[in-house]
Amino acid sequence: MPVASHCTAKKSPNFGGEMASPAGCEHYVRSCLLKAPCCGKLYVCRLCHDAEENHQMDRFQVREVQCSDCHTLQQAQQTCQQCHVQFGEYYCDICHLFDKDKKQYHCQLCGICRIGPREKYFHCGKCNLCLATSLRGNHKCVENVSRQNCPVCMEDIHTSRVRAQVLPCGHLLHKTCFDDMIRTGAYRCPLCMHSAWNMEDHWEQMDKEIAQSPMPTEYQDATVKIICNDCQAHCMVPFHVLGMKCSSCGSYNTAQDVFTPLSLEQ
Repeated sequence: MPVASHCTAKKSPNFGGEMASPAGCEHYVRSCLLKAPCCGKLYVCRLCHDAEENHQMDRFQVREVQCSDCHTLQQAQQTCQQCHVQFGEYYCDICHLFDKDKKQYHCQLCGICRIGPREKYFHCGKCNLCLATSLRGNHKCVENVSRQNCPVCMEDIHTSRVRAQVLPCGHLLHKTCFDDMIRTGAYRCPLCMHSAWNMEDHWEQMDKEIAQSPMPTEYQDATVKIICNDCQAHCMVPFHVLGMKCSSCGSYNTAQDVFTPLSLEQ
């Protein structure tokens, strides 16, 4: 989900927090401020609050909001009780999320709101998060995987506004972190070293490069024991500086067994 580079909220000397314009802030489009249950200050959203304070706002404990138009402080609800302005096209009375309509829905099992539409997602009980319906029965489950931080940026995945990328191994990265990883040429999961996407075309290209780059005579019959990061096979294969191909699955995502020296046949 793209995030703007600046905040549209305005400072208010009267309340010690931030006054929202009708456009809300850089995170959400809304026409109200939340009264933080922790410190009593008014902020456009919990993220604006957390960026300014030395503590975090509990979104579930929010009880009051202030209208951005008439400044009436009132019970959290979707429409102002005084001037009847709508605080957000979407409102969740559990998360106290106000925003423009993005087909959001509240997932009871995730415990938070997700961007939908709902019918295109399902909640995987083992992974404990909502996934696209195309992944139903078509992904590797890792128990409570979204409760782990992103292994690239080490920030939260489960409640992040950035969508997650599900890797073939079942681990998750922020989509932005995954894209950055691709741009740098990295192709392995940072946690388990499994290939992060289908590498068959790349392996075929490596086959061609290795065929065109024979090793020096003294190394042409050399073999080495490897461990495959994709299928976990242990096998003895020909040694080549460009890569060593797993004889079990054909992957070049392999590593030399540190306990096995290079074998030079006599």
